[in-house]
Order: sequence, then structure tokens, then C-alpha cells
Amino acid sequence: MRIELEVKDSKATFVLELLKNFTFIKTKQISPAKEKFINEFEEAIEEMKLIDSRKKKGRNLRDVLNEI
Repeated sequence: MRIELEVKDSKATFVLELLKNFTFIKTKQISPAKEKFINEFEEAIEEMKLIDSRKKKGRNLRDVLNEI
């Protein structure tokens, strides 16, 4: 099972050291770039859910392509 924890930067070292003392827990840090990608991806999923439930208006694909 995987569990995601969000910890303040000032407490991260403490929490990582604490978790490393448990033999049944594996820790792995991710790079800042990967963390940014994950956060942006989660935001995109939430936005799609809002659009799907009609709580937010989507954009026309033609308009998006014209921006590129």
C-alpha cells in the first residue's frame, strides 16, 4: 500500500528520520520537478471534474489550438 504524506519543509527531515526507523516502511523522496508535475496533474484532474459536472465552463478546442 502506498500512502502520500504532505509535511512542512521545516519538519520534513524529522519525519523522514522517524519513518526510516520502522523496518516495514520504505521511504523515497521525489524530485521537485516531479512534485510540480504531480501537483499540476492533480489540479488538471480536478478542473476536468468541475467541467464534467458543469460547475465550470470548458474551453473550445479550436481556441486552445489557436493559442499554440
